Amino acid sequence: MNQDILINMSPFETRVAVVEHGAVQELHVERSAHKGFVGNVYLGRVARVLPGMQSAFITIGLERAAFLHVADIRENRLERTSGAVQTPIEKLLFEGQSIKVQVIKDPIGSKGARLSTQISLAGRLLVYLPNDPHIGISQRIEDETERQRLRDLVQSLRPADEVGGYIVRTQAEGADESELQADIDYLAKLWSNIQAISRRSAAPTLLHEDLTLAQRVLRDVVSADTHSIQVDSRTTLQQLQEWASIFTPQIATRLQHYGGERPLFDLYHIDEEIHRALSRRVDLKSGGYLIVDQTEALTTIDVNTGGFVGGRNFDDTIFKTNLEAAQAIARQLRLRNLGGIIILDFIDMENLEHRDAVLEELNRNLARDRTRVTVNGFTQLGLVEMTRKRTRESLVQVMAEPCPVCQARGSVRTARTVCYEILRELLREARQFNPREFRIIASQNVIDLFLEEESQHLAQMGDLIGKPVSMQVEATYSQEQYDIILV
Repeated sequence: MNQDILINMSPFETRVAVVEHGAVQELHVERSAHKGFVGNVYLGRVARVLPGMQSAFITIGLERAAFLHVADIRENRLERTSGAVQTPIEKLLFEGQSIKVQVIKDPIGSKGARLSTQISLAGRLLVYLPNDPHIGISQRIEDETERQRLRDLVQSLRPADEVGGYIVRTQAEGADESELQADIDYLAKLWSNIQAISRRSAAPTLLHEDLTLAQRVLRDVVSADTHSIQVDSRTTLQQLQEWASIFTPQIATRLQHYGGERPLFDLYHIDEEIHRALSRRVDLKSGGYLIVDQTEALTTIDVNTGGFVGGRNFDDTIFKTNLEAAQAIARQLRLRNLGGIIILDFIDMENLEHRDAVLEELNRNLARDRTRVTVNGFTQLGLVEMTRKRTRESLVQVMAEPCPVCQARGSVRTARTVCYEILRELLREARQFNPREFRIIASQNVIDLFLEEESQHLAQMGDLIGKPVSMQVEATYSQEQYDIILV
């Protein structure tokens, strides 16, 4: 057992850190003011059908309308499996229609939540599919004998009149009949409640809310490797113990209350780790470093040797840096919860054996990631293309916002550029108005430049417009901000 889970509770926020071998591997944050919606089931109303995009906007009661693509409609998912032709969305939905949907991706940035009509309800060992008779087994259960045992067991326990199916989760490996039966009964009752609320409600209505972050951690993150689950709130600990006694009794003994004088996250330096996870730069122990740039379209990670010169030759230095970077990248993806398209720019390696070894090291470290990951290997340009399933906002999206100074460009115009903009604006203003004086209000850097290196150009402009020009420093202005006052 080499994993510890730390749960820090406060009235406004729940924070969870997963620590393995003394290093933080995952961070989860859920704030009371902005809880995630993934897993929630709604009775929605079709607001608009877009045949050209083969999608629809569904009102489910959130700030922005949610998005439903034709591929996520249950009828088409079943047809796709059977090889039939996909039915156009305009033949399946119409405006004003009530429809049962589930959130599969949280709203991210300016995008609304993404929906599916293929409802799935997760238990501890099973995922229930009310509208799909399929029985599937997690790919992480590799033993064929165990896979067949679980499939046969679920098939025998499924009620005779059951039209739905199940996906057997990784946690079910080694589970006995009574544990699986308990999960089936719980999920059947949950679906029955959803159906009952749906029949007596008008759209839009929340039919089922997913578990709290702390409960999801007990359900999804805790494994045989988990040594302890430390909670710094007695109230939350009691709630988790009650929940665990029903759904995960075998882990109830690992739940512990942390009552130390120092805050729980301070004891394990988690806040420092969070601060580093919000930075672009990730330092490697060897002296190399990563640069992580997250955009709306994709995430890029660039590997640099930095000050590392420890190899016997240059190729050896590059190889060792890339190996260490492969380990760090796998950890950063989990730590920052990065998803979507990810491009890795390792330092160029001429040796094909070195490339294969780095790729193998990356895949080996990614194998511990619970989120689905696909690595496509090196491209002709020497980049590694990969994807990681994105369902919730990344750590940066939860805890940071675009810079108000540079508007998230990552740069600001130089003081000299702003000076020249002001000079051009003075000329425009002078052609339209005839004030007694022009007053420039700008940041300290801009005014200093006007008083020193650009003083001659300012004087020439004053002569050209035939009016005196005064200056005033405004400490609250950013370097790009300025005003020209007509006095």
